[in-house]
Amino acid sequence: MNDQEKMNQSSEEAPKMNRGSKAAGPSAWKRILSKKWVSPAAFMAAAAIIVTLMWVYQGTDKAVTTSEITDPAGVSENDGDQATAETGEDSVPVSTSNEALQWPVADREGIETVLGFYDAAASADEREKAMVVSGTTYYPHMGIDLAKSDNSTFDVAAAMSGTVSMADSHPTNGDFVEITHEGGLVTVYQSLSEVQVKEGDEVKQGDLIAKAGQNELEKDLGVHVHFEIRENGSPINPAILLEE
Repeated sequence: MNDQEKMNQSSEEAPKMNRGSKAAGPSAWKRILSKKWVSPAAFMAAAAIIVTLMWVYQGTDKAVTTSEITDPAGVSENDGDQATAETGEDSVPVSTSNEALQWPVADREGIETVLGFYDAAASADEREKAMVVSGTTYYPHMGIDLAKSDNSTFDVAAAMSGTVSMADSHPTNGDFVEITHEGGLVTVYQSLSEVQVKEGDEVKQGDLIAKAGQNELEKDLGVHVHFEIRENGSPINPAILLEE
């Protein structure tokens, strides 16, 4: 091979090598950067690094105090003080009234029980007498009915101090009043007339709330008052508490 041919061969190979070496780098990067997942991945990696650095910085800068350490129940000492301050209530339970239940009448003279409380443990004869008949249906009597022998009206009084929670009229039970007391007790007065109180009123034991009247359900009894006691929704024989 002569010198001219050698020179031509060198000039042809050199550009090919230069072009290949220069294109390899940018071409590879372009292919990588063209992938759709590259930008989100880079952003997430950067964000993770920033969050980690902030967490480390805050963790070393924050001091733990006694007020932030909670008791085994999961409530801190400061939380309990704060709750008391906000509600105005002490942790000690509110004491209940020491009032003893009184008869729901202003004057017991001439008042008698004309229908007693239905006691499931009583004899068959006593249970039968404590049933209320409405058409062909029999209902257990969940209170006591008080009346005078001459069928005259009389004053009905609050048996205990409390708040009037209901004062309304019912198609069969007549006008009625319910009074809520401490300890989950509710007294109910039905078959009333001339009601003197309204819902929300505060009444004291012995206050006049109405007069005895009549109702459709127990119309055979004439003028009387139907009196009930409920404790947390369950009926209690009023005669037991009144005797105590």
